Amino acid sequence: MKKIATTCILVSLLIWPGALISDAQESAGLNFGADLASRYIWRGINLGGPSPHIQPFIEYTAGSSGLAAGFWGSYGLGAGSAITEADFYISYTPVELFTFTVTDYFFPSDIPFGGDEYFNYRKGATGHTIEGMARFNGTERFPFSVLFAVNLYGADGTDPMGNNYHAKYLEAGYSFSAGGASIETFAGFALDNPDTGSGAAGWYGDSGGLINLGFTISGNISLSEMIALPAFSTLVVNPEAGNIYMVFGLSF
Repeated sequence: MKKIATTCILVSLLIWPGALISDAQESAGLNFGADLASRYIWRGINLGGPSPHIQPFIEYTAGSSGLAAGFWGSYGLGAGSAITEADFYISYTPVELFTFTVTDYFFPSDIPFGGDEYFNYRKGATGHTIEGMARFNGTERFPFSVLFAVNLYGADGTDPMGNNYHAKYLEAGYSFSAGGASIETFAGFALDNPDTGSGAAGWYGDSGGLINLGFTISGNISLSEMIALPAFSTLVVNPEAGNIYMVFGLSF
């Protein structure tokens, strides 16, 4: 049974919090579930090491108001896992074209920006990072999206003077359909260059540039006439770091 469970996990799904937000807003009420990820790749960065991750979520949507709030987490399932994460977010979509989100990222102390105390928001001592994000969602006829995110407060990485970088990220996307599958392309940029020659590093590393380039192909895998599971394959390249990742998975 352990071998079967491990095999299922290794072919599991990578789900982003943003995707959960947009999907859940279609109906009011409480939504919850969990996804399995073969790797936890976030904005071109491998946060999960070589281990698969389980990624539970709980979200409440306030119907047609465009408001949603929830928790999203990621927990490694192997000894090689590099991170544990528990995020809280609030999003507002006043019209279909735009979504605004504030996310409170929290990581325990097993990474440089982490902290043990969840309720500690003291400057310079907190393990939380507060991010503000604005997204242009595009339309069916104009399927381009643009996302801009900036860290507003918290564990953001500091320069030699102790000042936060307020790391900024910009991403453009284009989506289309082909052969019965949905295809989403993306290109994301770290807009800061924190490297001062002293080994300083920011939220996205020690230099700015193109860090998240790739595409996702998604569709359904039919298990029977009554059951079909969402699935996708993602290719992610981080040119700045010289890394490449592939993710395949299923969502339950």
